Amino acid sequence: MKVNNNLYLELEVKRVAGIPCHSFSFSLDLNLMVIGEQIYWFVILSMVVACIAWTVTQEEIFGEWRRYCSDKSKSCKNILQRKFFYVFTCEYCFSHWVTIVILFMTGFKLLIDDWRGYILAFFLLPWLANQWMSLYRRLRVGIKHEDALAEEVKENLENRTE
Repeated sequence: MKVNNNLYLELEVKRVAGIPCHSFSFSLDLNLMVIGEQIYWFVILSMVVACIAWTVTQEEIFGEWRRYCSDKSKSCKNILQRKFFYVFTCEYCFSHWVTIVILFMTGFKLLIDDWRGYILAFFLLPWLANQWMSLYRRLRVGIKHEDALAEEVKENLENRTE
């Protein structure tokens, strides 16, 4: 994608002069965004999606809500109700809904400056977010395993001294 330098200079002059310009709204403007900036936003937004999805679906602060949703996802008679409640127990499913909210809030588009950019972002943000969550899960399992080994060694040392 080619960045229009004249447009960029014009917008910068307007910004410095205090002239209102629609391109400096909250929405991310793809015309001014080079590929490095897109990658930066893509990674940061995927981390936001991962953080929210992990917290809601895995952490104990939402444990009661998650158990309620899990029970409802198994006991509701209507399939739509079961699927609605299941979303709150699955980090993969929930990450797509978080992505929709994030895309709505930021206006982030990936690579293409029209509706196709939203579609690409909608599928790629949860994909990377789920990679982050898998990495985090693996890290937590590794730490728990090391803690269990350390506890076992400590118990063995205590048994030897007795």
